[in-house]
Amino acid sequence: MFNIIRLRETVSTNNYLRELLVSSREQLSEGMVVSADYQTKGRGQVGNVWESEDGKNLLFSMLLFPSSIEANQQFVLSKMVSLAVAGVLKEEIDDVFIKWPNDIYWRDKKIAGILIENDLCGSNIQYCVIGIGLNVNQESFASNAPNPVSLKQITGKTYDREDLLKRIVKRIYMLYIQLLREELNCFDEDYKTALYRHDGFHEYRANDENFKASIVDILPSGHLVLQTEKGTQRTFAFKEVSIVL
Repeated sequence: MFNIIRLRETVSTNNYLRELLVSSREQLSEGMVVSADYQTKGRGQVGNVWESEDGKNLLFSMLLFPSSIEANQQFVLSKMVSLAVAGVLKEEIDDVFIKWPNDIYWRDKKIAGILIENDLCGSNIQYCVIGIGLNVNQESFASNAPNPVSLKQITGKTYDREDLLKRIVKRIYMLYIQLLREELNCFDEDYKTALYRHDGFHEYRANDENFKASIVDILPSGHLVLQTEKGTQRTFAFKEVSIVL
């Protein structure tokens, strides 16, 4: 169904796929996947390190060519992928949410991370490399990450990583086809409903101060619009604000 390259170990699956794009004499097929048992330098958002025990979790990257999507619309891909991962996880566990912009949470703990890297050609996206790390069978975490959790820690079950991989890839591609056929806002409501702490007032931190606010909207650019308890609306780009856990 999908061309999956399986690696025992690599620096990072995103790096491997990007290097393959540069070095390959033939165009790679859309939907190609690179999966690894272990990454020596797995990356999260903004250079964060992604911790994963050898052979325990899902570490993979997927290639798409969304050339009809303009650069200023690229956040729709983040919505699409996060909804796909969350959707598969909801088939296994309850209380799955998307923490803006695209971390996947179970209750107040992080179960998956997504790193999307787009290469632009003019004002459009030439190709998109989607990197996903999903904590599957790992039973303990050694890093300083404050709140990791795995499927096995939640349910006590050992999961078939290959089955999860195929289900997530299939779900991503299904939503991708939907995106290409429909309007760019086709995921807006589902994304907002799936957001972590989407109802009520919660504590946030920006500019070295804490404040309580509720989520009003997510702009097409991906900016988060919050309303404070005093009724003031504030708009934030990624990394300008954080949720206080």
